[in-house]
Amino acid sequence: MDAPWMPDELAHAGPEHLDPAFVAGFDRKQGFPDVADDIAELTARGLGPGATVVDLGAGTGRFALAAAEAFARVVAVDVSPAMVDVIRGRVARAGVRGVEAVRAGFLTYAHVGPPPDAVFTRHALHQLPDFWKAVALERIAGLLRPGGVLRLRDLVYDFPPSRAAEVFGRWLDGASDDPAAGYTAEDYAEHIRTEHSTYRWLLEPMLERVGFEIVRVDYAAEVFGAYTCVRR
Repeated sequence: MDAPWMPDELAHAGPEHLDPAFVAGFDRKQGFPDVADDIAELTARGLGPGATVVDLGAGTGRFALAAAEAFARVVAVDVSPAMVDVIRGRVARAGVRGVEAVRAGFLTYAHVGPPPDAVFTRHALHQLPDFWKAVALERIAGLLRPGGVLRLRDLVYDFPPSRAAEVFGRWLDGASDDPAAGYTAEDYAEHIRTEHSTYRWLLEPMLERVGFEIVRVDYAAEVFGAYTCVRR
């Protein structure tokens, strides 16, 4: 897509993700999330060793490098030049085959080759407002082969607006005290104010409307959603 009304995806990347100093400590702040469950979920949905997986909003490549051990081709996509540099460096140092790092975003990534078998994305879609989430999800559905899998993790609100103060208060109470070791209450508050996490009851109709069947949903703390969806 190339039109004057298209947004600049870097403007929705979160400025900290463009900062090499922040990126250097990104995995520690994220808590070194274990991606084994996500890879197992893709495998359980029929992906084999010859599969192609696109990781949108790949960050520092934690999922992409692990997925390369299970699948033939992994395309790690991120809008941040700093993130892409880290991925390429890790791939080179580890001698990993089958991982490509591409600078692009949800609205600009153009896949090369046969349609991928799966798309994975973790804690990135919330950078886009809801209008653009729907556009991004439709583009993802268009990338995938029929029967392809979307594994989506994000900050999604699984509560009514009337309970926002209660849920957010509990979320902030559980935050880290050390900004280098995790997300602080100030980080969470900034996310709520300035980023674009949406309600579950808005996200799920988007997924279904663009051509996905939701086959698995898991939530934690009413703010962390994990979805497995199959393209119809």
